[in-house]
Amino acid sequence: MDLQQNEFDRLLFFEHARKTAEAEYAKNPLDADNLTRWGGALLELSQFQTFPETKKMTEDAISKLEEALVVNPKKHDTLWCLGNAHTSQAFLIPDRDEAKVYFDKAAEYFQQAVDEDPSNELYHKSLEVAAKVFTAL
Repeated sequence: MDLQQNEFDRLLFFEHARKTAEAEYAKNPLDADNLTRWGGALLELSQFQTFPETKKMTEDAISKLEEALVVNPKKHDTLWCLGNAHTSQAFLIPDRDEAKVYFDKAAEYFQQAVDEDPSNELYHKSLEVAAKVFTAL
């Protein structure tokens, strides 16, 4: 894999974040912030993988983010990350109907993030873009 320097730096940053989160999890598995960081790092790292590895890493990210929501169900940044993870998952699925299930889940999580933090413009924009993508299916 031929990476530009900034991509390589990004890869190193998120790999370090993943390893740090994994170590922190061993100390405190009920830290929702750490689980969110771990899921986010996995989602970012998935972009540097081959297709099967990308799919597995995205599934792992979703798992960590869902675990974070068990600890703190109203954590808006986790809800937003989970929306992104489901969007990523949807783009990996060639079957339109199956992909739509993930797009629908993403929209639900984006809406929940907006509900929890209505002043966050990024959450609103994510929901708006998701609605456009979903209606195009």
